[in-house]
Amino acid sequence: MRIAFMGAGGLGGYFGARLCRGGAEVHFIARGDHLRALQSDGLRVEGPEPMHIERVNATDDPARVGPVDFVMLGVKLWDTETAIEQMRPMVGPDTTIISFQNGVLKDRYLRDAFDASRIMGGLGYVATTIDRPGVIRQTGPMQRLIFGEFDGSRSSRGEALLGACLDGGINAELSANILREIWKKYVFLVGLSATTATIRRPIGPIRENPQTRAFFYDLMREVVAVGRAQGVDLAGDYADTALAFGDSVADDMYASMYHDLERGKPLEVRWLSGGVVELGEAGGVPTPLNRAVADILALHAAGTPRKT
Repeated sequence: MRIAFMGAGGLGGYFGARLCRGGAEVHFIARGDHLRALQSDGLRVEGPEPMHIERVNATDDPARVGPVDFVMLGVKLWDTETAIEQMRPMVGPDTTIISFQNGVLKDRYLRDAFDASRIMGGLGYVATTIDRPGVIRQTGPMQRLIFGEFDGSRSSRGEALLGACLDGGINAELSANILREIWKKYVFLVGLSATTATIRRPIGPIRENPQTRAFFYDLMREVVAVGRAQGVDLAGDYADTALAFGDSVADDMYASMYHDLERGKPLEVRWLSGGVVELGEAGGVPTPLNRAVADILALHAAGTPRKT
């Protein structure tokens, strides 16, 4: 199986390394110092289960890779349009495309660019970041990939990818309701990103303080209401489930949007809390808290490079 990752960051680098370990032919599309480190020293994962893939296929030119079986999209959401254009040389007659990006608007962009039959839904859970060029740091044991056909069928391509993931030690699942799974992650991610980025504290103190805990919970309630208005099969009390999950994660957990904010990088707020606002307006669902988060972070959304 030939698999290409558009983006070799925390998610793409980690799961790509595991797929390499399982025997898949993996190609990483990367850039800059990270690309050069991958080409010279391979890919390292540090953390609970360290790995070193000594030789990896890494390039900044998708045309050198050619058509593959799967293209996995793992770039930040603001790079989606560019990534879609860059990956076209890797999309052949039998290529399947899966976005493991955040949010619920991502697959709309893929359908606008490619035939819908090429697209499967996907999401990933893993706490990772690029620690330094060529090195992915995993900060907790959680790692999981979920993917599936949007019509709920159990396809041969889904089974093949599941087998490759399991061979690499990935906690993978082929879902019969991938849209619901994507929204379940969206509920929690919006709450985590909105609170940790605006309050500038990790989840531990946020969930312990009654006022900030209520803020976290009510942000997620808005997402659930918007999803249900969109016809997604979410339980009306799913925010309670997401809150319980928030109580189970490590005290020092931040959303990646917090780290991007601290580093002066662009933020995914337009597609996270901003996406809730956009879809809420379309469905007639009020989203005042997510609108407040989008407004608070608006001046940082494009990135704020640090002065030297």
